Amino acid sequence: MAQDERRLYLIKALLAEDSRYQGMDIPADAPQQKRLLRALFNVRMPKPVSMEFLEVQDAYLQEETRQRGITDLSDLTPVQDGIYLWQGDITTLRCGAIVNAANSQMLGCFCPNHGCIDNAIHTYAGVQLRAACAELMARQGHEEETGAAKLTPAFNLPCDYVLHTVGPIIGHWLTGRDKELLASCYRSCLELAEQNGIQSVAFCCISTGEFHFPNGKAAEIAVNTVKDYREQTHSKIEVIFNVFKAIDLQIYRNLLG
Repeated sequence: MAQDERRLYLIKALLAEDSRYQGMDIPADAPQQKRLLRALFNVRMPKPVSMEFLEVQDAYLQEETRQRGITDLSDLTPVQDGIYLWQGDITTLRCGAIVNAANSQMLGCFCPNHGCIDNAIHTYAGVQLRAACAELMARQGHEEETGAAKLTPAFNLPCDYVLHTVGPIIGHWLTGRDKELLASCYRSCLELAEQNGIQSVAFCCISTGEFHFPNGKAAEIAVNTVKDYREQTHSKIEVIFNVFKAIDLQIYRNLLG
């Protein structure tokens, strides 16, 4: 099955799941089809799906990521001992685990085609990731606490695992408690990674997007927390600070040299 055929199969299967979508026209051009498919992934609730669907979905997503280009940790050069700085799409990074800036529901972003990292990670991991998160949350029985972390497989992403953490949401001003909670996000992810034998972790800029944590202060907390953890625990875990925006790249360059 070619990539275009896989995409149409997935769109039709997802439309058929919900009676509200009956009769919906499928765009003829590939970019609009991709946008529709992503939106359908985004709004789909965690529920069972056929093995045939998963086989087609997995082949489709892995090929999409291959076409976007995969960056391997081994191709990066550390800026300090065990610490890397990389600008790019975290969903294309091959390493031990990537960090997802999740919300307290821990089910991913339900807003169609939203630009947040939570949306991108769930989109390219596939529907299995939301199902895995839903299972974790059902066992927990309450929303995820800010500053904690959860671990899931990465499914169709090139990394091995995803670490999900909920960062603080900033209101009118930044408080000391906000800073403590953000530091806890980084520590929780590192601790959970090492408990599971994960040797490398790529951190996104937690809380700096939709949660409005000031970029400069967030980066300072991230770098200091990671360095303190590695020093205090004598950890050899490798850490990649992943940035997407030019402003964050410059901030981290200033902090890391």
